[in-house]
Amino acid sequence: MIVEDSTVVRVLLTHIVERDPRLTVAAAVASAEEALACIASVRPDVISMDIRLPGMDGLEATARIMSDHPTPIVVIADAVEDASLKISMNALRAGALTVVEKPVGLATEGYEQLADTICTQLFIMSSVPVIRRRAIGGGARAPREAAPIASAADFQDLGYLALAASTGGPPALARVLDALPADFPAPVLIVQHMGAAFMEGFASWLDSLSPIRVAVAKDGELALPGRAYVAPGDRHLTLTPGGVLRLSGAAPVSGQRPSATVLFQSLARSVGSRTVAALLTGMGEDGAKGLAELRAAGGFTIAEHESSAVVYGMPAAAVKLGAARAVLTLDLIGPRIAQLARRREDA
Repeated sequence: MIVEDSTVVRVLLTHIVERDPRLTVAAAVASAEEALACIASVRPDVISMDIRLPGMDGLEATARIMSDHPTPIVVIADAVEDASLKISMNALRAGALTVVEKPVGLATEGYEQLADTICTQLFIMSSVPVIRRRAIGGGARAPREAAPIASAADFQDLGYLALAASTGGPPALARVLDALPADFPAPVLIVQHMGAAFMEGFASWLDSLSPIRVAVAKDGELALPGRAYVAPGDRHLTLTPGGVLRLSGAAPVSGQRPSATVLFQSLARSVGSRTVAALLTGMGEDGAKGLAELRAAGGFTIAEHESSAVVYGMPAAAVKLGAARAVLTLDLIGPRIAQLARRREDA
């Protein structure tokens, strides 16, 4: 189902979807109200959701759909409008799976690549199981999973925290960061698989929710304690032994750039046992190999538990490799990291 108020864009999206043999347009409507009125009869496998709609906006529509008719939702948004970016990020908290840049026209530079991205995301997300959500950022609390308790001897010097996620990642990352103290004693390095056009807005959104400052990483920047650095779109993020951030346009790893494995491997080589790393929800296997190398180097490694992950792909790959020292539900990951930081300060 396509939900888009602009007739021009709705026709363009219909054209994009219908030329892909994997997809069929079940319905194309101009408002959230129309979508809610027909969703029970249409029963779409996936929804393309405009975020700026007349009347009920895409955020409220997403929340209503996830409460009453849980369906995979791909947000289609302007990457250049701050208001759209904020609503888009909050829609992800409400249960939407990912956000993709809105196409402008057939003659626009990069149109074919964007059209392919839209179709691929709609196809992939159509198979993602979603659960009923009762409130933004809510949903039923997952069962608690016991995990090894780190002893004070494990981390005499917690130097760095690394977080990585893909599908379902923005709200998961926001929840982990929210559990950290404002004076968190280590730099935080983040990889989130998302379109390059959205990364500045994503970092700004995280910054507005987090006790610590969050910004897009810059090449050559010194990583400072109590700051979070998000890998920019289409660039790998690594760390030198001297604590300097480096960005690279090297080939994608596991189909991803930025890649969680690239970040974790650089930490394993440069700071090893001084690192805590968590691999959160996401499709595919990115991060699993790097997390295994980081654990072998003495880092404390965490994988999100299946019961709380929106997509249990990346964490599952890590668990299969034995890369995770602890497997925790999302609600326990932030507090465990904060505990490790306190142990460092008390050491």
